[in-house]
Amino acid sequence: QVQLVESGGGLVQAGGSLRLSCAASGSIASIAAMGWYRQAPGKEREFVALILWSGGTTSHAEAVKGRFTISRDNAKNTVYLQMNSLKPEDTAVYSCAAKRAVSGRWDYWGQGTQVTVSS
Repeated sequence: QVQLVESGGGLVQAGGSLRLSCAASGSIASIAAMGWYRQAPGKEREFVALILWSGGTTSHAEAVKGRFTISRDNAKNTVYLQMNSLKPEDTAVYSCAAKRAVSGRWDYWGQGTQVTVSS
């Protein structure tokens, strides 16, 4: 089992920045990739970014490319999402996820953290 705990959400003005953190614990060795998803009110959950635990290859959704950056600190078992140039449409609950196979489904989810961007 893997436990994921997010932190770093909050209220920020448009154009501002936030950094989300996701600390993993438990069976860390089983993790192949971690990622971030978000869900805005009335909308479906959408992919934001992912990073491979080994090698650090990343992928970002088109909507956040050039503004958000996913990174990891293997020593701290933590993944970060640096969010710059935030827009009101980035307002959502951001959730961290982990999976045991790169091409597999997401196996573990955090509880989510609210990000609100005011105009």
